[in-house]
Amino acid sequence: MKAFIFDLNGTMINDMPYHTKAWENLLNNELGGKFSWDEIKKQMYGKNPEVLVRMFGPDRFTLDEMNHLSYEKEKKYQQEYLPQLELLPGLHDFLENAYQHGIPMAIGSAAIPFNIDFVLDNLNIRHYFKAIVSADDVVLSKPHPETFLKAAQLLNVAASDCLVFEDVPKGAEAAANAGMQAVILITTHEAGEFKNLPNVIHFAEDFSDEFVKGLVASTV
Repeated sequence: MKAFIFDLNGTMINDMPYHTKAWENLLNNELGGKFSWDEIKKQMYGKNPEVLVRMFGPDRFTLDEMNHLSYEKEKKYQQEYLPQLELLPGLHDFLENAYQHGIPMAIGSAAIPFNIDFVLDNLNIRHYFKAIVSADDVVLSKPHPETFLKAAQLLNVAASDCLVFEDVPKGAEAAANAGMQAVILITTHEAGEFKNLPNVIHFAEDFSDEFVKGLVASTV
């Protein structure tokens, strides 16, 4: 491997329960849905308007309405999560080590810039990343490979030389579709949910995992 590409939510920070809670409040309490926690969690991938279409169908909202709802949902999420905002254990040292060894790194996330900025700037880690690909930068969401392929292109590294860090099956599938191997952080999904994805090379609880820590040395 010559470069690392990180998903953000659930991979760099363990915030997915806060996203699910914010979606639950929006979908059920504000929009009158009757969705279970598990139903929301299952559909909570890709761009926010895509989530709304999956939950309510294509004719319920205009694009402007969906964008407004998306922004309001993210404001609620940030308000709730900010006091708990922190990197997964071991990640800061991993980023610093990779940075000192000159390994190019990027973020490839379905999050909107509003949320990516929230994490990078509050944790002061923006300088580690040479490229950032957000929901606004792609046409097709994961599991389409566009997010990761664009990140590789911006890093000027071949897709096959990039290692992806992900936490959800759709993200790992996107990596597979991009021709990239993946390390899975088991913050939100169990290892068994990735059994049909041969590009997954390791599962880890966080970045203090010995295999993960060894990736920097094996990359340089």
